Formats: sequence, C-alpha cells, structure tokens
Amino acid sequence: MKLRSKRALTVLVATGVVAASAAHAGASEAKTQAVSPADSAKVLRLNLSDEPMSIDPAVADDQHSLTLARALFDGLVRIGPDGKLQLSLADKMDVSADLKTYTFHLREAKWSNGDPVTAHDFEYAWKRVLDPNTESSYAYQLFPILNAEKANSGKEKLDAVGVKAVDAKTLRVILEQPTPYFAELTAFPVFYPVNQKVVAANPAWAEEASTHVGNGPYKLASWNRDDKLTLSKNAGYWDQAAVKLDKLDFSISRGEDQALAKFDAGEVDMAGAPFGELPLHALPILQEKGLLHTKPLAAVYWYKFNTEQAPFTNAKIRKAFAYALNRQAIVDTVLKGNQEPALTAVPVSDKSKQPAYFKDNDQKLAKTLLAEGMKELGLAKLPPIAISLNQSPVHQKVAVEIQRQWKQTLGVEVQLQELEWKVFLENLHNGDYQIGRSGWFADYADPANFLELYKEKDGGLNDTKWENKTYQSLLQQAASQADPAKRQQLLAQAEKLLMDEMPVIPIYFYTNNWVQDKKVKGIVMDDLGYLDFKWASKE
Repeated sequence: MKLRSKRALTVLVATGVVAASAAHAGASEAKTQAVSPADSAKVLRLNLSDEPMSIDPAVADDQHSLTLARALFDGLVRIGPDGKLQLSLADKMDVSADLKTYTFHLREAKWSNGDPVTAHDFEYAWKRVLDPNTESSYAYQLFPILNAEKANSGKEKLDAVGVKAVDAKTLRVILEQPTPYFAELTAFPVFYPVNQKVVAANPAWAEEASTHVGNGPYKLASWNRDDKLTLSKNAGYWDQAAVKLDKLDFSISRGEDQALAKFDAGEVDMAGAPFGELPLHALPILQEKGLLHTKPLAAVYWYKFNTEQAPFTNAKIRKAFAYALNRQAIVDTVLKGNQEPALTAVPVSDKSKQPAYFKDNDQKLAKTLLAEGMKELGLAKLPPIAISLNQSPVHQKVAVEIQRQWKQTLGVEVQLQELEWKVFLENLHNGDYQIGRSGWFADYADPANFLELYKEKDGGLNDTKWENKTYQSLLQQAASQADPAKRQQLLAQAEKLLMDEMPVIPIYFYTNNWVQDKKVKGIVMDDLGYLDFKWASKE
C-alpha cells in the first residue's frame, strides 16, 4: 500500500528509530514551539492506520470505527474515568425483582442536528441492528433481549422483540433470562441510538460529514477519504461541560514506522494502539527510555481455520498446527510487547489462574496428530497451505515466524497472502481462505463474549464455519443458569470443547502499547482496549 508521506519514512530510515525515540524524551519544548498555543490546548492530533469501515454504530465492527463511534455517540451508560459503569443518557435505571426487565429513564439530550434524543430512537436503532437486512456483525450482542435472536434469524417479527419505548423518555427492555452483564453490554456501540428521522430518510447518512448525525461528545466535522478525519466538540451534547477539547484531528497514514515518526516530529500526540501498532524493533528502546505505555487487555490474537476446506475439516490436523507453535518464542523474539502466550481461548485478569488446555510447543504430539489426521483423510501429502492476513508489519512478522515453525516442526510449506484490509475482511467473511489472522477484543468482561462467537455456524463473526451441538447446549445452559459458580463451570466446559476441536488457534493475549505526549491527560482506556476522548484534555 502506498505510503502517505515519503519524507517521514526517509527521515526515519536515515536517522533511525533509536535516535528519534531517544530524542523524544526531550521533545516537549520543541513541540510547544511547533504549534500554536490554541492547538496545543484544544486540539488532539492522532493517526489512524487505516480508513474506518463505517461510523454507523449498527454496522461498525473494526477497532477504528468502534472507537470513533464512542466519540460521536452516547448510550444509556458509559465506562467512566474510574473504569466503572456510569449512567449517561439514562439518568435512572430500574431493574425488576426477577432481573429480566430493565426500565431506562432518559435525560434531556439532543442530536447534533438539534433534534431531541428519544426512547423511540433507541427502539428503532436496536431493532434496526436485529433486522437481518442490516447484516450487523454485532447483532448477537442484543440476543439476551426477548425474541432478539429469533428476529435476527427471521423466525420472529421485529415487533416481537422485547424493547419498547413506553414514551419519549422511557425505554423498557425485557430479557430472555437474567443476564448479569446486560447493563454493561449497553455501553457497546451497537446499543447506541440513531436518529430515526435521519436514517430513514437517507440510507447513506453515515458516509459523509455533511449528513452524519450523532449525539456524543463530538460530531463529525469533515471526512476526506484516505487522508484526514476531524471531529469537533458537539455544543449540543448534554454533558458538554466535561468535554475539554475543541477538536480531534485524525490523519490517515499506514505503517508503524511512519506513525512513530510523526509522533517524534511532533505532528501527532499519540502513536500506537489502539489506532495502529508501534514498530516491533522500537519497543525495547521505547521501554528503556520510559516512553512506552503498556496495558494488558481482555483480548486474544488467534488464527482461524476454515473448517469447511480440506485439510482443516479434520480436528487432529487443526490441533497439530496449533500444538506445533512455540508461542513463547513469538512473544519473546518477535513481539517484545509484554504479551502472554495463549493456551486457551479466554484471557483472565489474574494470569496465575489462567488455565492451559494444551502444552505450548508440543512438537511430538503435533507430529503424531498430523500423521493420524492425514491418514483419516486419506492424504499422502497436504495440499498447498496459505495464511491470509491484512497488510501490517506486525502481522507479517508473526506470520513469517509461524511459517518457519510449521516448516521446521511439521515439514509443511506455507504461503502468506497479504491483503488490503477490506479485501481481507471480505475474504474471511465469505470463507475464501484456509487459515486467517484474527483477533478478538472483548466487548464485555465475561467468558461468554469469546465463546459465543463460535456458537452458530452462520454467526456474524464465525468465519470458521465450525458448529457443535454439545457446545451449543453448554452455552445455552450457561445462559439460563442463575448460579454464578455453576454458570462459570458450564462456560469452562464449553471452552475445553472448543480447544478440543480447535477451530481457532490461540496464539497470545494482547497488550496495548503506545506512546503519548505528557501534556495529554484524561483519555480513558478501558480493559477492553477502547479509548474514550470525552474527558481528554491537553495542558
């Protein structure tokens, strides 16, 4: 992909990241001289590593789009600076004794075009997400709601879904069964309202700044594709007193080296996660200089198998490829960002309690399973194998190491297919791949969020096309289990079955690594890795 700034890359190569990063330790004064006082105090400058897919909360499903949605919209609740859930558009929430009915009472709030935000907007938005024609990847997030899953699959009408605007300021939600994390769920963008009048009148409303309407701390001021995106303070936001910045300026340029060079040159105030990656070779130096910020995440980096395409129709062959990996070597020699090897699908906050469903770098068992699997399929040799990945130096380096390990341990020749982001995602969703790079950042702090991904073969994000009746039953039992301990046991059984079948290979648990100007304050990064700029400021 074409680099946006050849000069930045030339400077970086000529002077070296080491020199640039070391110089940044004393760059604050230079930055102050390089920009006006107004810019320094009121504008946060950031870089996106790629174009956001959509800023419609119903269909946004990539990291860039979901983070931007948090700035442009507001939901019933929001994760606050203390990391705890707080009421936002809802100024009161009532929960019934059986924990199945939630009643949200809305505060006075306006859309960025001046229209009032109503409970009808919420009802319309949620049913729009569930409408099969919307093709929302995150529709499953609403499945705790009565009849939501049936409506999304076309087995029930949208009118039967348990969400109803009682009046303009009262939203009533009825659940299928008690869901302990439902209130937290509603902080996720797919639960945001949309302006019913605007969306109904213009299906392309979210594609241009001139037609985009939100209700968040910021509004979309301009969007020049593949170049720049600007958000400005929303003067009509109900809590505008909390918003300290006038603008968020996002430049769009691809390449980890380039993003870090922009930071070193004082052109952006942050570089790295979650809008991109820092160059792997720079991490040790940045850490040594005390510039590196690191946060463990409830997120897993894994490779997906297309289980409908030979030879990965066979579970033993899938496990052979999984067991042959030396994850510790990948973390230590390639990533160098304090990641943890993943020997299960679900990360836990207390790493001492992290289970291990298989052994890392189990070369002997991997070879045995590969031979057994090939015999079961009647294969004398494997067909050509390819890893699909989106263009990124980090993903490319991880893939090259995995390619080397599979060749060394299994004797398998593996090709790498590096694709532009949108093409890569389309291929995964369409099943046009064998092994695909992927990752999952939790939407809420519960194992079900990882495990539910693979419940249905035709689920919005189950690119593996794997399905298992016992697995489905365990998840269904967990969903209706009121006893928290018994529920966790059922989820653990489901996770074990997932690892026995291995439609995905867990590789490592993510950390966010980034650099940030010391003058920037108040950006909230939650345990799920998302940024919220509502409370951000610059000294």
